[in-house]
Amino acid sequence: MPDKSPAEQDLVPPSPEHTGALRASFMENLRFLITVGVLAVLLRSLLFAPFSIPSESMLPRLLVGDYLFVAKWPYGYSRYSFPFGLAPIDGRIFGRDPERGDIVVFKYPRDNRQDYIKRLIGLPGDLVQVRSGQLFLNGQPVPRVRMEDFRIPQSPNTKCRGQAGSPDFHTNGKDGVAYCRYPQYRETLPGGRSYLVLDQTDYPPADDTPVYIVPAGHYFMMGDNRDDSADSRFPISAQGVGFVPEENLVGRATVMFFSTDGSAEWLKPWTWFTAVRWDRIGRVFN
Repeated sequence: MPDKSPAEQDLVPPSPEHTGALRASFMENLRFLITVGVLAVLLRSLLFAPFSIPSESMLPRLLVGDYLFVAKWPYGYSRYSFPFGLAPIDGRIFGRDPERGDIVVFKYPRDNRQDYIKRLIGLPGDLVQVRSGQLFLNGQPVPRVRMEDFRIPQSPNTKCRGQAGSPDFHTNGKDGVAYCRYPQYRETLPGGRSYLVLDQTDYPPADDTPVYIVPAGHYFMMGDNRDDSADSRFPISAQGVGFVPEENLVGRATVMFFSTDGSAEWLKPWTWFTAVRWDRIGRVFN
């Protein structure tokens, strides 16, 4: 018989040994991918999760376009620590109570789905009130000192947003750069925790509130940009967050790993670098 042509040789079925090797290789790759996926889910659920800042409610500490890691273990774990809230956990386990002044990521109590980030101001049992822009805790004013105005260059991620009736916060620097400029104060909580806040203007719904008594198992959250934050000063029915249940706590802000001013364009690769706020990368949260 004549030898088979190359085309006929190509039609020869693979040997059982070859088929078995391919199947083993496929299963090995599948096991590797499943292992990587499980480890990624565990890492995100138990240790760290990335979070991006979508609004200006936490100015001056956090800017739109900041990306940070949230530590999961400090407050322990609830079902909201895991993807889609599927973990069969009732309440919280393996955690400790958060502290006043912590920057906390939590699930929005209305739907328990959206992630919010605010500063923890009131612990269970605390009395919280704002009078003429001054924060009061348990009947005592929280010291507030006027600081130099907060300035940040205008960009696609920084709009100089203000409430109705606020002054115009747009300004130009001596370097010719357009800035947003806001009145800034330093607050110091009982125990010495200190941070900067913005108070744009006299805005009654935010600057003059009733006395709130924080219920057991709940926390009172506020944004550092006091006149531009939907927080515990407002009930859920008014688009606020109300009191935040302890099981809704997701984690504590720890370190910033990226920040962009939003000016990058896909078709202009050099803007991928000029848009980065390099000086913000690596900043930690105390």
